[in-house]
Amino acid sequence: MNNHSYNEKYNSRSRIEKLTLTALFTAIAVVGSMFSFPIFGSKCAPVQHLVNVLCAVTVGPWWGLGQAFLASLIRNLTGLGSPLAFPGSMCGALLGGLLYRYGKKLPFAYIGEVFGTGIIGGMLSYPVAALIMGNQSAALFTFVVPFLVSTCGGTVLAAVITVSMAKMGVLAKLQNGEV
Repeated sequence: MNNHSYNEKYNSRSRIEKLTLTALFTAIAVVGSMFSFPIFGSKCAPVQHLVNVLCAVTVGPWWGLGQAFLASLIRNLTGLGSPLAFPGSMCGALLGGLLYRYGKKLPFAYIGEVFGTGIIGGMLSYPVAALIMGNQSAALFTFVVPFLVSTCGGTVLAAVITVSMAKMGVLAKLQNGEV
């Protein structure tokens, strides 16, 4: 087998594995959204943030972004979420994945998820609430606190799980496509 075909086969296998993990994480996020609680007009779903961190450390930022979009879409189509799910989860998944990719340490994924969802996603939810949902009382920082509550809860769960996975060697195996 020449080197070119080996690289193509490896990359294809890697994409299939990442697609499979992303689909699994999307399903977990959707089912997990049945556990949510309202805070100041926002449905807080901590499982989504747990999944965002797991995506950040296993499949990377772009697959994590795709997972967040698909989970938000399915949650909206099934009535389990609101349009506010899009900016919150997508910003957290992307920033968590990017910071982890370049920082190579678990706390970078946690910080990216919390800042991406809580601050950036919370602020980006204002135009969604005002223009799409017709919420006239929304302001730029209206959703920052509820999004921070949700993402902090999910990120703490993610930290417990990912640290345990790292100690057992499961995280490295997942990252290397060995599981």
